[in-house]
Amino acid sequence: MNKKLALILAGVIFILVAGVMFFKGHHKTSAGLQAGDAQSGTASALLSEAKGLESKGDAQAAKEAYQKLVADFSNSGEVMNWQKKIENLNIKLLFSPAITPKSTSYEIKTGDTLGKIAREFKTTVELIKKSNNLTEDKILPGRKIKVWNAPFNILVDKSQNILILKTDDEIVKTYIVSTGANNCTPVGTFRIVNKLVNPTWYKAGAVVPASSPENVLGTRWMGFNLPGYGIHGTTEPQNLGKQVTQGCVRLGNQDVEELYAIVPIGTEVTVVD
Repeated sequence: MNKKLALILAGVIFILVAGVMFFKGHHKTSAGLQAGDAQSGTASALLSEAKGLESKGDAQAAKEAYQKLVADFSNSGEVMNWQKKIENLNIKLLFSPAITPKSTSYEIKTGDTLGKIAREFKTTVELIKKSNNLTEDKILPGRKIKVWNAPFNILVDKSQNILILKTDDEIVKTYIVSTGANNCTPVGTFRIVNKLVNPTWYKAGAVVPASSPENVLGTRWMGFNLPGYGIHGTTEPQNLGKQVTQGCVRLGNQDVEELYAIVPIGTEVTVVD
């Protein structure tokens, strides 16, 4: 009888222990699922907040919300879309009167010109005009205008055929480009030393005017301190993203016009394989 009772008790204990273990395992799995759901919910809430701020016109706050999404949910399949949103907001802020951490409010003084202000702050006349909704070069003393006061730099990655516009370590915008056929675009660090609107193309044995459909330079030219090389537009947008040029870096005309307005002479350009 005692032996039978002992066997019964042992069975009861086994069942109780198994039940406890099952409960713990089930609880742990549920907790993990709940944590994943909570994380997903947080991303969804933050995305909703970012979109709401964007629709209200608060570009700076919307940008910060998208940056938080990228930082906190870097494994999400939506990261590239969020980064694109950040880049679009960067350009919107750059070309708007809103004062940002890398711009300042400047009061125009007697004797100032847009060219003089641009040289003082190492920016461009075009960027000053775009960010202040100016349609002419005439300016009046006493008016306050937004002026960008942080340096830009450019990275060209030939392996991906992309051009990255940066300010300090922050990516402003990424552009798709064409680079040299057979990897002939030179690598190294260069500087933009001249800029031209609607450039004439001086090719071997011929001068091709800007109006000619055969002028491969497109609508803008930004020349390097390496003669014959630079960044320019294109008459062959279908070849963007490929290695097809004679060594220069080509952008779509809309993109090169945007970049031209932003970067001043002296901007550093690094080209890597």
